[in-house]
Amino acid sequence: MPTIQTTKINQLLDPERVRIGLSGTEKSDVIDTLVDVLAGDEAIDSLKAVRTAIFEREQKMSTGVGKGLGLPHAKTPAATDTVAAFATTDEPVDFGAVDDVPVQLLLLLVGPEEHKSQHVKILGRISRLVSRDSLRKRLVEADTPETVIEALREGEAELRG
Repeated sequence: MPTIQTTKINQLLDPERVRIGLSGTEKSDVIDTLVDVLAGDEAIDSLKAVRTAIFEREQKMSTGVGKGLGLPHAKTPAATDTVAAFATTDEPVDFGAVDDVPVQLLLLLVGPEEHKSQHVKILGRISRLVSRDSLRKRLVEADTPETVIEALREGEAELRG
């Protein structure tokens, strides 16, 4: 993916970074699988370091933010740019979310420390998007990566900023 200084999620994703029907019943399994999606990305210097940063962040506080959304994320020197991956799960996964709703949608976000502002804006943006019942339903029911990206693009077009 080219370097893009954006807070638009659909611009951070391409079909190769979207997984539909991720299997796994444990939070660690689905996060691990989603981290693997970033393998070979030119912005990732060390997948092992990214994985460690993601799980260290997860130990501090669950990234199950509510309404079926998980946002595993980390800032790490192992990333030279902000990268993302998205997944739906085949079964809801317990993330210890604030509202106790199991996760069916995941956005993994990794970036360098100097992209902190962009990182925070993206996390806020996906939370606002998924708070909309109609978009959340479209994402959960999506059957192709392209459908996910299109749903996010349309949802983001309705957001301000």
